[in-house]
Amino acid sequence: MSTPEVQLSTALIMLLKGVIYRDNDPSAWQALLELQARVRDHVSILGLELIVDEGEGCAYVRQRLPAAGEPELPRLVSRRQLSYPVSLLLALLRKKLVEMDAAGGETRLILSRDEIVEALRLFLLDSANEVRFVDRVAGHINKVIDMGFMRRLRGRDDQYEVRRILRTFVDAQWLSDLDGKLETYRLHSAASTTLEETELP
Repeated sequence: MSTPEVQLSTALIMLLKGVIYRDNDPSAWQALLELQARVRDHVSILGLELIVDEGEGCAYVRQRLPAAGEPELPRLVSRRQLSYPVSLLLALLRKKLVEMDAAGGETRLILSRDEIVEALRLFLLDSANEVRFVDRVAGHINKVIDMGFMRRLRGRDDQYEVRRILRTFVDAQWLSDLDGKLETYRLHSAASTTLEETELP
């Protein structure tokens, strides 16, 4: 049986590596909740703050803004530089989460690869080679999976669940201007194939 110290060390290591999900590791999640105050104290030393969303069942750390007069520490959590197609995919997934929540009923957003391909086709320059275009989209999907915002469904490689933590990283303020952003993406697609760098917190 793990001691509280081992549980604390495990929680800290997992948080520094990424997001802790309740459904992925219930024991780690429970340990984190029980040791939450100690975890906050430890990550604070590193200039980080612990974010626990019990409703969505996820926890992660982010860079803490220094208080007035406090020196700014070197960044431990780096900002991600995203290509235009990946930032576009995140925007579209975030919008679909909002639409699902507004409709009510479903709590999990499941999309097929074909649905994602068709959603992106409206904004990305469509290659004459369909196989190549689908392969490109698959690469963008893999990037979003690596970031922790989607996961493949077990036994169904062409089905993906959009993880609700995306709502935290693509926040309400960013979302409020989403239609304008999507129109910008349409214009971008029509004008050029150049990748655009977009920064998320």
